Amino acid sequence: MIEEYAIVTACKSSLATLEIERRTACGLCGQKRGCGNATWGKLLGHKSHAFEAENPINANVGDSVVVGIDEHAMLNSVFLLYIVPLLGLLIGAVLADIFLKNEFFVILSAASGLILGFLWVKGHLIGHDSAGKSFNTKYQAVILRHADDTIDDENNTLTTHSIGYERDKFQTKRGE
Repeated sequence: MIEEYAIVTACKSSLATLEIERRTACGLCGQKRGCGNATWGKLLGHKSHAFEAENPINANVGDSVVVGIDEHAMLNSVFLLYIVPLLGLLIGAVLADIFLKNEFFVILSAASGLILGFLWVKGHLIGHDSAGKSFNTKYQAVILRHADDTIDDENNTLTTHSIGYERDKFQTKRGE
């Protein structure tokens, strides 16, 4: 399971809207000196990412939680995101070259195949029903536990620790 810390920004039925702040490996972004990545971050802005996840622990707005997604589902989606559009591009180009013998139409067909491949992947991986839940639940993120809970590997039990995190530590840049 791939895990990340997030803040609950909204709750509705069994889904929660979460926000994860973009972080860099060194953590120097936002400081006045550091690598060039900080400069790009200031120019382009470090945006937070909001998404919906299943909420089996009934987390409330403002809670710091650990959210996870199955790594096999992630690898599967990455594979589909790269291979299907590439195959669409190649098939479109080859078919247009065989039947049309015009380079402009080959380029147009290759671009069309690429776009159709992306659209198929989007519909397959990100498709939602009227409730906003993924059609395929293996691609749906799940809130695993509160941020101050840990799992004891020896006994495989969940333990709640009062570490004393300040709520400001996990607040987003917008202060929500």
